[in-house]
Amino acid sequence: MYKAAKPVDILLGTGNIAKQAMLAGLVEGLPLNPVSPQDIGLDSNPDETAPSHEEVARDKAAQWSLDSGLLTIASDGGLVIPSLGSKWESLFTHRFAGPSATDNNRADELLKLMSPYENEARSASWVEALAIADKGQVLKSWSLEGATGLIADQTRGNLTDRGFWVFSMWYFPKYQRTYDDLTESERLDLNDHWLQLKNLVREYFTIES
Repeated sequence: MYKAAKPVDILLGTGNIAKQAMLAGLVEGLPLNPVSPQDIGLDSNPDETAPSHEEVARDKAAQWSLDSGLLTIASDGGLVIPSLGSKWESLFTHRFAGPSATDNNRADELLKLMSPYENEARSASWVEALAIADKGQVLKSWSLEGATGLIADQTRGNLTDRGFWVFSMWYFPKYQRTYDDLTESERLDLNDHWLQLKNLVREYFTIES
């Protein structure tokens, strides 16, 4: 357990604004003050070549904490699509279409990959790993898989500024909505990965009276 006598700064270990909001939500209500890299003028580029999401998250948290000198929370996640087999690797969800691809390019490429598949063969889940580090040392990490939905057969217009591109394609028939339009209660019902992680983070940071 990590204990703090008073609120302390915690770095949100990512330059992505949408991801920063997700990480900040994990520590909401705790004696922690979320700080973004932009707040402190930090521009780090942690290595992301480890063979698992948890190892990547641990490397990110360790490097961001070392570079900033702050307690840090960082994550790494990806889409799991069983039907695609060796054609898809969750670790490369953001990079599979090439380093210069836009969100719309990525969506178009995924739709092409999924075109031969129908119904349950379009099933996809999400794996997310999270790590907490301080002074370059990892204090705690987790990796878990959340809800299972379907890859939609089309996108909803331009994906720019909608957060993470694939959440606008990850469809849940039960609610007839994609992930980014689900309510918190719906995500809770679906065993959402972020809500699971929030509970784990709150448990970890519980301070004994």
